[in-house]
Formats: sequence, structure tokens, C-alpha cells
Amino acid sequence: MNAPVKTDKMLSRKEGQVGYLTFNNPERHNAVSLDMWEAAEGYLDEFKNDNNIRVVVVTGAGGKAFVSGADISKFADERASKAASDRYNEAVDRAYGAFYNFPKPTIAMIRGYCIGGGVGLALACDMRICTEGSKFAVPAAKLSLGYRYSGVKKLVDVVGPSYAKEIFYTARQFTAQEAKEMGLVNRVLPDGELESYVQNYADTIAGNAPLTVDSIKFIVGEVLKDAPDRDMAKAEAMVQACFASKDYIEGRQAFMEKRKPKFTGS
Repeated sequence: MNAPVKTDKMLSRKEGQVGYLTFNNPERHNAVSLDMWEAAEGYLDEFKNDNNIRVVVVTGAGGKAFVSGADISKFADERASKAASDRYNEAVDRAYGAFYNFPKPTIAMIRGYCIGGGVGLALACDMRICTEGSKFAVPAAKLSLGYRYSGVKKLVDVVGPSYAKEIFYTARQFTAQEAKEMGLVNRVLPDGELESYVQNYADTIAGNAPLTVDSIKFIVGEVLKDAPDRDMAKAEAMVQACFASKDYIEGRQAFMEKRKPKFTGS
């Protein structure tokens, strides 16, 4: 992949072993344009290839929204023709795939509105942690929009078929507590505690053995596939790599010595 598309609507930074990716379009509730999707894909590629980065946190700027879907103000330019529309759809599909297939743990840090494509983005992350005031919705039925199989499956995999139907059928906004009850989010926090909680969570994950963490991410992904599509050979190889690693020795020694292990991913 080439260097990330440069736009001030996407921000990337690294803090220790955690990468942060921020959708930065607060005046439009972090609605996403074509260049933002392309930039996000490029930044993820950088995080993937940085061996020091073990966890990625995805969030939205401004305090009022995580991501509120597509930036409709850009449609005249980005979807003015079939070719332009095809390019946009391909970029969105690639970006969602880049998040969903990212080999390291990802956390969606959600404050405020998480609407439409924002829900899709959150579902492409491994975990979702939100504030008490967050709102969730997929308003497709209010706009006569169709959702593809892959996006619906991600929702069903997380909340189950009945809640997935409720979300789509009603097209209404759900509270953070309702989202928690459905299993759409992992944790709901007071507004003032979100950043510190997620930072601690990310640092905790980053301090664990990356070979183990990454193998679990891959294997859980394989569990969600139909049996013929599962790569059992790779899953087993990743398990065996854990036992053959220096980190396995370090973990045992640290346990015996009653100290915190220092894992290197090798």
C-alpha cells in the first residue's frame, strides 16, 4: 500500500504501543468522505507494519459523535457518475475490510452519535466502549437504503438475529444502555471516564503476549466463518508459534519470579 492520503479530516498518532486513529470532521458529526476512508486505510497499514504498535484505538473528534455515516455534502462530487460512485463504494469496502481484517486488536472509543456507517465501522473493530450519552442507529429504512450481506452479517454476529432485525426494522436511535443489553457495546462509562478507561484497557492489552492476543483475534474470526472457509492450518500454526516463542519462556519465568513479563512478540 502507498503512503496514506493526506487530509486534515483524519488524524493519526502513536502513544507507546497504542496507535490512535481519529475521524476529524466534527462540524458534520464526523461524517466520512472518500479521502477520509482512503486516509484511514493508509494509516491502518502503517500501524500494521509498525511492530511497536500492538493495539489501535479508533475514535471521532469533537465530543459529539463517533462517526455519523457518509458525508452527504460530498455526494455531488464523489457520486456524480457511475465511475465515481464505484470508486467510492470500492474505497468504503476496502476501508471496512482493512478495519475488520486488521491483525492486531482494535477498540472503538465512542462518544455521542454512532449512526449508519459509524455502526458499521464500530462493528469492524474488536471491542466497542462508549459513554452513557452515546446514541446508536442504522436509519437505512428511513432512506430506502439497502445493506449488503457482509455488513448485516457483522451485526448479526455481534447482537444476534432478533436484535439485528429490531435495529433495522425500527431505524430508531438506541441508548448506550440498550446497546449494552444487546451486546452491541462491551462497556458503558460516565462521560468523563472514557479516555482514561480506554487508554488503560489498550495499555493492558498491549502489555500481554502479542502472539497469543493476535492468534485469538485470528481464530475467533475463523470461528465466525462457515467451516469450509476456515483456515485451520494457519490457526494451528499460530498456536504452535506461541509455544515455540521466547515470550513463552519469558511468561513462565516472570510467573515464577512474580514479576511483570516483558513480551517482545518473538
